[in-house]
Order: sequence, then structure tokens, then C-alpha cells
Amino acid sequence: SFNQRVFNEATGTNYNFVQDNHSRSAQGVLRGLHYQIRQPQGKLVRVVRGSVYDVAVDLRKSSPNFGKWVGVELSEANQRQIWIPPGFAHGFLVTSESADFLYKTTDYYAPEHERCLIWNDPALGIVWPPATLHGGPQLSVKDMQGLSLAQVETFV
Repeated sequence: SFNQRVFNEATGTNYNFVQDNHSRSAQGVLRGLHYQIRQPQGKLVRVVRGSVYDVAVDLRKSSPNFGKWVGVELSEANQRQIWIPPGFAHGFLVTSESADFLYKTTDYYAPEHERCLIWNDPALGIVWPPATLHGGPQLSVKDMQGLSLAQVETFV
């Protein structure tokens, strides 16, 4: 599922991963959009059971893609992985009955530096899969308190 040399060649980077995380969530749970303003984390993410709609938002002000997002389905069936570089907010919506989500990070979790971009900011215009959002997604308290793109701290 991971080879450092292949990853480096595919991304043109040379990051070292320091932590692996595993989360399990039920259908309709939306996690994110998270990032760390200090100790920013690059994330290599995949799903080993179930499926999610995975989203990354560029928060680098110097980028021509600042404020733009990309979304992709990750599932046990398609076995896709996505690389989310440092400087991006990240989140996902569980589209199957449940999902086991695994991700490698390039820096350690630092809750004091964690920030949350609100999942439904109209300025972003993220198109989430509607089938799992009847009545809205299931959000943690932390994710309910996310801020808009205009309000969050961003990267240079």
C-alpha cells in the first residue's frame, strides 16, 4: 500500500511520514475541513473499507489555486489514494454504511495548531454528494464551529 520511492517519484517530493492514523465513521459523517496552521501536515489518504468523498482545499495565498477545491471518491473498490500537500485543508464525507479511513502524515498532530474551515462555505462552492446529506451531515462540535475562508488563518 506504500512505497517511499514510488511516492517520491509520483509527487516530485521527498517527505517523510511520521504518523499513521485510522478513523472509522458511519454513513453521513463529515469530518473537516481540517488543517494545522503551524506544523502543517501533508497527508496521504486512502479507504480500506467502505467509501468516502474526499475533499482538499488550497489555503496557500501565494497559489494561483487559492480557495479552490478538488474532490474524489476513495473506496475499498477503487483502491485510490490521494496526496494532500501541506497548506491544504482536508475533509471527507462517508458515503457507504461505514468507512475505515487511513492516512499517513508528514508532521505530528498538534491540536493547539489545528484549524477548521467550514464544510459548506458558499465561497468555496464544494459540491458534496447529496445522497448521504439528507437533513445535513453528521458533524462533530469542532466541525460545526469551522470558519469561512474569509475568516480562517491561511498560509503564505
